[in-house]
Amino acid sequence: MPLDYRIAIVGAGPAGLSVAGRAAIYDAETGASTPSYVLLEGHTTFAKTIQKYQKGKHVMDEPGFLQLRSEVPFAAGKREEILGAWDNSIGGGLNVRYNAEVVGIEGEKGNFTLRLASGDSVTAENVVLSIGTQGNPRTLGVDGDAESDFVLYTLDDPEDFKGETIVVVGAGDAAIENAIALSDFNTVYIINRRGEFSRAKDGNLNAVLAAINDRDRAFHCRYESSVAAVELPDAPGETGAIVLNTPGGEERLECHRIIARLGTVPPRRFVESCGIEIGSASADAVPDVDRHYQSNVPGLYVIGALGGYPLIKQAMNQGYDVVEFIHGKDTRPADYPLLQDQFSGLPYVMDAEDILELYQQRVPMFKRMNPLAFRELIIESRITVSLPAEELARAPQGGERSTVFVAAGEPVYRNGEFSTTFFTLVEGEVRLQLEQDGPWHQIKPGQFFGEMSLLSGRPRQGDAIVERDSILIETPRRVMVKLMNSNEEVRQGIDRVFIMRALQAAFRPAMSLEELALVADQVQTCQFAAGEVLFTEGETGDCLHLIRSGTVVLSQGGTELVVAQLHSGELAGQMALMGAPLRRNTATAAVRTETLRLGREQFLALVNSEPEHISTLQGELSQLLQYTNSMASQPEAARSIGFLMEQGMGEATNALVIDTSLCVGCDNCERACAETHDGISRLDRESGASLASLHVPVSCRHCELPHCMKDCPPDAIRRAASGEVFITESCIGCGNCETNCPYDAIKLSYSAPPKPGLWSWLLFGRGSGPGEPAGFTPTAESKDVGKKAVKCDACMGRPGGPACVRACPTGAAIRMGPDQFVELVEAR
Repeated sequence: MPLDYRIAIVGAGPAGLSVAGRAAIYDAETGASTPSYVLLEGHTTFAKTIQKYQKGKHVMDEPGFLQLRSEVPFAAGKREEILGAWDNSIGGGLNVRYNAEVVGIEGEKGNFTLRLASGDSVTAENVVLSIGTQGNPRTLGVDGDAESDFVLYTLDDPEDFKGETIVVVGAGDAAIENAIALSDFNTVYIINRRGEFSRAKDGNLNAVLAAINDRDRAFHCRYESSVAAVELPDAPGETGAIVLNTPGGEERLECHRIIARLGTVPPRRFVESCGIEIGSASADAVPDVDRHYQSNVPGLYVIGALGGYPLIKQAMNQGYDVVEFIHGKDTRPADYPLLQDQFSGLPYVMDAEDILELYQQRVPMFKRMNPLAFRELIIESRITVSLPAEELARAPQGGERSTVFVAAGEPVYRNGEFSTTFFTLVEGEVRLQLEQDGPWHQIKPGQFFGEMSLLSGRPRQGDAIVERDSILIETPRRVMVKLMNSNEEVRQGIDRVFIMRALQAAFRPAMSLEELALVADQVQTCQFAAGEVLFTEGETGDCLHLIRSGTVVLSQGGTELVVAQLHSGELAGQMALMGAPLRRNTATAAVRTETLRLGREQFLALVNSEPEHISTLQGELSQLLQYTNSMASQPEAARSIGFLMEQGMGEATNALVIDTSLCVGCDNCERACAETHDGISRLDRESGASLASLHVPVSCRHCELPHCMKDCPPDAIRRAASGEVFITESCIGCGNCETNCPYDAIKLSYSAPPKPGLWSWLLFGRGSGPGEPAGFTPTAESKDVGKKAVKCDACMGRPGGPACVRACPTGAAIRMGPDQFVELVEAR
C-alpha cells in the first residue's frame, strides 16, 4: 500500500513553514498532481508562538551574518507584518492540516506512521519534527508559582496592564521585550540571575540597557538575583510580593503581578517515545542530531528550537536544508563560508564540517555542547596555529576571521598580564605554570587553560608556552560567559578544573589528577557579599578559605582596624588548621567575593601528599603573622587601610590616592588630565571621600573585574595586558558603563573641539590655552555623533605614565594597587 506522503512535517512554526515552502517548490518543478508533503499543526493556526508575541513586537532576524534560505519570506519587522507575509505564503498553496496534533510516531525510514489525537493516522517516508518547546515553560520553582492572575508565564498585550508595579523574571529576549513594553505604563523590575544580559540579541541588549539608564523611565534591574519566595495577594486586585536573594542580602518587592520568562524545556517524554535519543539527563537537553539534522532514527529529522536552534532565521534555513538533503542534495549550511575561513590555515586538507565535528569530539567540554552553540563558539573565536619562527614569514595571511599564526616556543600569555581569553588545545602541547616561577604542567589535546583569570579577574599567574605545530581555539570572555550561563554542564566542567588548578597552585600536591579530583569534589564554593563576614575573631575554626575572586580583609578588635588584605589565590584562616584553632582575626569580604572552603580532611590530604611544601605554607603563614602584628601595633595605619577598603579600593588595580597634607589645591592634576585627553578631564579631584590626610578622588580604579565591562553592547571596553581598562572608538554612548560603575568614574560627554595652536592662543586669544579649562560648547558635528563614554585610561602607553601624577608639583598624587596601600599608610 503506497504511503500518503514523502515528507510529513510536524509543527507549523517558522521551521515547518520553511520545510513546506521548499517541498512545494519541488512539487511545482516536477508537476506533481498531489502534494508530496503535509504540514501537520496541532492548533487552529500557524506559528502559534509568534501569534502569542505581544502586539506590535519587533521581531529580529539575527544572526545578522547569515543569509536567509527559504521560500517563505522573513525579514526583521513587526509581528503583524511577519505573520501577514506567512499567511500569504500559506494562502499561495501550502498543504497545511490544522487541528492535527501528532501524539505518536512509529516505524522507520521509508515507512513512518504518525498517529493523531483525532484517531486518524498519516504515513510518510520521512518525518521532520519542528514542534519547538514553547508549550513547556520553565517555572519559578518556589511555592505559589502556579500560573494565576498574579504569576504569568506569557504576555499577550502589554497594554492590558497600566499603573501597576510588575516584576519580570528572566534575562532572555522575551523577558527584555516584555519588560520594556510594560514600562510604558507601569513601574517595572527585571530580575537577572547573572551579572549581565549575556543571552540577549544585540538589539534587545541595547534596548534594555537604554531602559535601565533612562532616568525618565520607571525601569529597574536587579542583577545577580534569584527568586527566594512568592507572596500571593490576599485578595484579587491587591498586591503581593516577590522575595529576592541579591548580592546585598534579601530584598522584598511588593508588586501587582509577576511575569516569568525563564525559557522552556523540550517535551522530552514525547520525543523519546518516538525513539529519538537525548544524550544528557539535563532538563534543557535537546535531541542528538547529525549535520543534516537527522536524529538517531534514520529519516526522522529535528529542526528549530527543539533541536537547540531557537532563532527564526536559523530554523528556516534548516527547513530548507532538510528538504534539499531528502531530495539528494548535500547543501552546505549558510554559515559554512565563515567556517571555511576560520580553518583556512590549518595544516591539513579537510572539509570545514569534518573539522568542526572532529574538534567537537576531541574536546570533552565541547561534547557537552549543542552543535549550534559549538558552531557559534568557533565563529566567534580565533583559530591559532604555532609555527617555528623561521616559517612565520611564509604563513598565509587571510582575512579578519582567518587562521592566526604565532611563533612556537613563545608565551601566548605571560605572568602578570591582564587578559581573560579562554584557550582550548585541540592539537599539540602547551606548557603551563599556575603561579610565577611555579612548576610546569603539560596541557594535552582536549584540555583547556586560561580559566583562572577568566573567573577571578586577576592577572595571569605564570606563563603559558605553546609548542610547535599546536592548534588553539582562543575564545573571548564575553562568548565564554554566555556559554557558561547557558550550559550548566560546561560551567560545572570549567569550574571543576578551576578548583583543581587553584588547589595545585596553593598546595602543590603530589597527587594524580584522579586523586586531586576526589579532593576537589569535597571542596565547597562560598559566596560573600561586600561586608559579609567569613569568620570572626575568637571563634574556633575548622576550615580555611582559598580566595577565588574578590578581596578579604583581616581585622582585629573591630572591623575598622584592618591588619591585612588578601586577594584571589591567597589563603584566609589557615592557622586554624595549622596548630592554633582559635581565630585571631575577623575576616570580611571587602567586595563581592568567592572562596573555596576546605575542611581539615581536605587540607590534610593535600599537604600530606607533598610534605616538602609544608615549610612553604608555614613560611607564608609566618610572614602573614608578622605583618598583622605590625599593623595591629599601628592602629592609625590599620584604620587607614580600613577606610581605603570601604571606598572599594580592595578591587582596584591602579587607583589614584592623594595625600592632602601635601596637596596645595592647584588642580594641575585635572588640567593635565584634560590636556592629555582632548580637553576632557577624567578626574574630579575635589569629590570623593577623605580620612585624615588620605583622599580618594573620583577617578577610575581599573577594577579586577571591571563593572563597566558588564553588558557593553559593542564590547567597546577593553583591558590592556598591562591592566589599564580603556574605551575604544566603537562606544555607542548607551550609558550602561556609567550606570554600572559604582564609583562615578565614567561620564558621557560630547567630544571637545580641537584646541587652537599655541600662536593662535597667544596672539589672538582664541580658545583655551595650555592648562586652562576647556569649557567648550559642543559643535553641531559632535552633537550629531552623540555623547560617548569617557574614563581614565591611566594614560596607557604614554611616556612617563599618568599625567595626573606627573603634573603634581608636590608629589601628593600617587597611583597604586592594593599591595602598595600598606607602604603608603606606614610612610605617613
